[in-house]
Amino acid sequence: MTQKPGVAVVAQAVTAAEDAAPDAGPSVLHDCADAEAYVASVCFKHGPPTLVGVELEWLLHDVARPGRPVTLASLAAALGPHTPRSLDPASPKRPLPAGSEITVEPGGQIEIASPPLPGLPDLVGATVSDAEVLHGLLAAHGLHPESRAADASRPPVRLLDLPRYRAMEQAFDRIGTCGRTAMCSTSAVQVCVDAGQGAEVARRWSAVHALGPVLLAAFANSPTLNGRDTGWKSARWMSWLQADEARTGPPPVADVDALDPAAAWARRVMESPVLCVRRDDGWLVPEAVTFADWVCGGLPGPPPTTADLDYHVSTLFPPVRPHGHLEVRYVDMQPGRGWALPTAVLTALLADGAVLDRAREACEPARERWVSAARRGLEDPVLATAAAAVFELAVAQLPAVGAPGWLVEDLTTMTEHRVLRGLCPADLPEGES
Repeated sequence: MTQKPGVAVVAQAVTAAEDAAPDAGPSVLHDCADAEAYVASVCFKHGPPTLVGVELEWLLHDVARPGRPVTLASLAAALGPHTPRSLDPASPKRPLPAGSEITVEPGGQIEIASPPLPGLPDLVGATVSDAEVLHGLLAAHGLHPESRAADASRPPVRLLDLPRYRAMEQAFDRIGTCGRTAMCSTSAVQVCVDAGQGAEVARRWSAVHALGPVLLAAFANSPTLNGRDTGWKSARWMSWLQADEARTGPPPVADVDALDPAAAWARRVMESPVLCVRRDDGWLVPEAVTFADWVCGGLPGPPPTTADLDYHVSTLFPPVRPHGHLEVRYVDMQPGRGWALPTAVLTALLADGAVLDRAREACEPARERWVSAARRGLEDPVLATAAAAVFELAVAQLPAVGAPGWLVEDLTTMTEHRVLRGLCPADLPEGES
């Protein structure tokens, strides 16, 4: 991850492009080999791993009408000059004081994307500050964040009527109802880290995937959806996985452990279904057409461009998505300042190669237990054993990455009171961390 494009580029670019047709400038893609080479070149930016960022989503409720969706008008009134242009095209769209950008998700979830910052102390300080400002603006208009990562009481309702989200809804609806739920009724902590350089890229790519089931289980925080107990600790992750597994599922272990993860990712991008084709005269939502098919003439109209390929990548939602940096997407949103805990664990483990190797070794027996992690959390004994080792390594490493005292204390408490007892947030009363 580098200062350009930066952590917030995905959310900002998607929001800015919602109603825009493709730029006429990008290169036309005439064959799959060129397309794969382009993906590999832009999705894994090599460089020293110095920056980290977060994207934080919150479901909201209106205290005056808690059983109904928030309104876009109330969000715009609360956000004022920080309102994203998806709500008000004339908004100045000012960042929050510490630099975080605000976006709004399809169901009215509020999101902030931090700037990329050099290390955990800067990131936590800036994001805590901006989150407090944001929540203060919302509270002044009767809007408050939910403590769970899935909407426990309301059905999914798409509020943003933008071409991107209409296309997503249409594509997901062909498969089932989970896509609407994932889009409109869930929230996550997304941690963004540099890809690294040289052989380190493959090591970090493999490590963040190996850690995935363990951290998914330890931070699972969404047992209830729309008034029913789902039987899953993370109904959020269940919803995303079942929305469209080709688009959202974890990669096979062979791709995770590939010596050239960029090539493996490029193949997946080409083999994934195209969600939409942006056209001036209306967007197409093709069915069962991969990007490779499109390059080979499988859709009417002109061939795709590199801009189309960039947009296609933005419509894939696997547990880890490379966007120059690595965007770790598998953690449920946490109550209060709990978002800092998974951020700290990942940052601490990735900071030291020897520590990271020990964490990967601890996770080896659990690396393919994605579904069990979401369904059972740390009730799965294999995941519980791995989590105990991983969290103890992370706690020991926090001073080396400059974690503030309160964060060291919070992660230590979580490790002792939850992880070592086989508990995740879904096992606790709502709002308790």
